[in-house]
Amino acid sequence: MNRIGGGQSNPTYFLDWNDRRLVLRKQPKGPILNGAHAIDREYRVLEALVATDVPVPTPVLFNADTSPLGTPFYLMDRVEGRIFTDTSLADVSPNERLLIWMAAAEAMAAMHAIRPESVGLADFGRPGNYFERQIARWDRQYRASPSRRIQPIEQLHRWLENNIPADDGAVALCHGDFRLGNLMFHPTEPRVVAILDWELSTLGHPLADLGFCCMPWHCSPDEYGGLLGIDLDAMKLPTEADFFARYLRARPDSAPLLPFHKAFALYRFAVIFVGISDRALAGSAADPDAAKLAPLAERFAIRGLEIANAQPHET
Repeated sequence: MNRIGGGQSNPTYFLDWNDRRLVLRKQPKGPILNGAHAIDREYRVLEALVATDVPVPTPVLFNADTSPLGTPFYLMDRVEGRIFTDTSLADVSPNERLLIWMAAAEAMAAMHAIRPESVGLADFGRPGNYFERQIARWDRQYRASPSRRIQPIEQLHRWLENNIPADDGAVALCHGDFRLGNLMFHPTEPRVVAILDWELSTLGHPLADLGFCCMPWHCSPDEYGGLLGIDLDAMKLPTEADFFARYLRARPDSAPLLPFHKAFALYRFAVIFVGISDRALAGSAADPDAAKLAPLAERFAIRGLEIANAQPHET
């Protein structure tokens, strides 16, 4: 069994069983915050989507018993393809860069087009007041951390509480961590063949996923590989508006993407990096280099405040 590097959450391994090529996902060892590392939810989504047009790996087995590996785990079939952790796609042919990002927008739209009740996920989350509940949830997770308080996270939390858009009733299956690095593309074509890492998935507002996937346009290359400051035209990369336009082509009834949605995404990612830092200090992080990423918690909150402070808002 070979460990797959690069993950920040649930340890992942390649596993061969006779002639079958599998992937094993498990919870990390050590203390786990309530609701985190929910691999049972990951597996349930895979089972629900495998027969739909949404590209996911085929689920094989879920095991809640901790005795074999020390934590619950599941198995899924291995999908062959490419994963791009560099949002600038510098190592990809310039002619393919725009197509890859557009394929990501189309895969997200396909996921949001699924009616949860049609695939057995009607009870996968609570509809209504999604952002209000999510802000409260991530604040609880942040305050459960033993780390020091981070002032920009506190400030961004207050702004979000005061600027939640009116609930428009939109409900979709939300991935929760929809970004280029969690998509597998065909080995030679700019086409998504698998959406990975469903740990944070739930029923929610589709603009939460969209705002999250737009974060690279608001972060610099040294902030987890953002696009801010890059000459997009010279690199043949899309603008944020290009990306949203391709999403709208598939889902023309979508509400507009607001500064709130992007600031919320950055807030949530900031809290996620607080958790990564905690696991690094405890020695249970999935990535051995996780400790180096701890400063990103504050930096992502600052980026969220930049978006917030550029808008008329309550204080």
